[in-house]
Amino acid sequence: MSRISARAGLVEPFAAMGIVARVQQLRSEGRDTIAMCLGEPTQGAPAAVRRRAAEVLTDGTDLGYSAIFGIPELREAIASHYRDWYGLDVPADRVAITTGSSGAFQIAFLTCFDAGGRVALARPGYGAYKNILAALDCEVVELDCGAETGFQPTVDLLDAAHAEAPLAGLMLASPANPTGTMISAEHLGELVAWCREHGVQVISDEIYHGISYIGTRGETALAHDDDAIVISSFSKYWAMTGWRLGWAILPEHLLDAARNVAGNLALCAPVPAQHAAVAAFEPESYAECEAAVASFARARDHVLDATADLGFTGMAPPDGAFYMYARIDDLLARSGTATSAQWCSDLLEATGVALAPGDDFDSVHGPQSVRLSLAVGAERTAEAIDRILDHLR
Repeated sequence: MSRISARAGLVEPFAAMGIVARVQQLRSEGRDTIAMCLGEPTQGAPAAVRRRAAEVLTDGTDLGYSAIFGIPELREAIASHYRDWYGLDVPADRVAITTGSSGAFQIAFLTCFDAGGRVALARPGYGAYKNILAALDCEVVELDCGAETGFQPTVDLLDAAHAEAPLAGLMLASPANPTGTMISAEHLGELVAWCREHGVQVISDEIYHGISYIGTRGETALAHDDDAIVISSFSKYWAMTGWRLGWAILPEHLLDAARNVAGNLALCAPVPAQHAAVAAFEPESYAECEAAVASFARARDHVLDATADLGFTGMAPPDGAFYMYARIDDLLARSGTATSAQWCSDLLEATGVALAPGDDFDSVHGPQSVRLSLAVGAERTAEAIDRILDHLR
C-alpha cells in the first residue's frame, strides 16, 4: 500500500515544467528553441565566482559541514552588501545562508507560523509560496491584486482579509514574479506599518533586487522594520541558479528557533558554493551582473514595443525582475484555444518559442494569462518576438 498525505495532495505541480520537458525534447531533435518559460539567466555565474569554485576544490579549503547558518566570510560579505546597497547596518550573525531561497522560505514559514496560521499573499504571485505554505498546513489567503495596483497588496485588501480572521503573516515580493512590478518605498512603508500595528509577520522576497529598470535597485523591508524577514538569493542577479544558495536576514528574537529548524532540515547550505559565492561581491562580479541587467532592459523594450501587435493586455509596467505578465483573452478567442496552457503548447510547436502559461501564478485568471521571461537576453528575446508575430500573422 502507498499513502499520500493530505498536505502533499494540496501541492500543485508547475504547469511550466510540461513546457520545459517539451523544449528539451525538441532540442534533442535538433529544433532551435527559445525558452522564455523559465526564470534562469543564461549568462551563468560571474567569472570570479567560477574561478573561486575551481580553486576551492584543490586548495585545501575545508569543504565539510559549515555552521548551520553558513561560513563567516559569506555572512560578512552579505552584511557588507547591505551597507553598500541600502545603507543599513545588518549584523552578520542575523544572516542565515540557506539552500536557495526555497530553503529560506521553509525555515521562515516553519519558524513563524503554526498549522492553520493565515498567511496573505498577492495573486498573481509565485506559486511556490502558497504550495510550501499548504504543505506546512498553513491557510493561504490570496489577495486579488489587479494591474491597477501593480499586482501588489494594499492596506485595504489587508484590512478586509484581517477582518475575516486574524492574519499571521504577509508575503511580499518586489520585484515580483510573474509581473515584474515593484513596491515603492512609500507603499512598502504603509504595508509594513500596517503589519506592525496588527502583529503580522512580514516576509519580503527580495530575490530580484538589482534587476530594475526604474532607477532603484529595490526597496528593502528592513528599511521600514528591523523585525521584517528578508529573503534573497544568488540565483537571479548573480545568475547562480544551480548553485542552490540563498539567504535570510532574520530578527534577533527568531535566531535560535530558526537555527534549530535549519539545522534539522538541511544541516547547512552547499559548502563549496558558499566559498565561491564570496567572490560574487567583488567589483568584477557586480560589473558582469549590471551588463546582464542592461540586456534584460533591452529585451523588455522589445516586448513593450510589440505589446499591441502581440495582443497582450492587462499588463502593469514591469519595473524589475525579468518577467512580463499579460492576459491573452483575444488571442485565445482568435485561435479557438480554451486555455493559455494549450496556446503556449501550440506556440512552441509552431515557432520553437516557449512561454509559461499563467496557471502557476494565478488560480483564477491564469488560464487566460502568460508569463514571458526576459532571462534569455535582448537578442534572443527580439528573435522570439519576431517568431511570435510571424506566427500570429
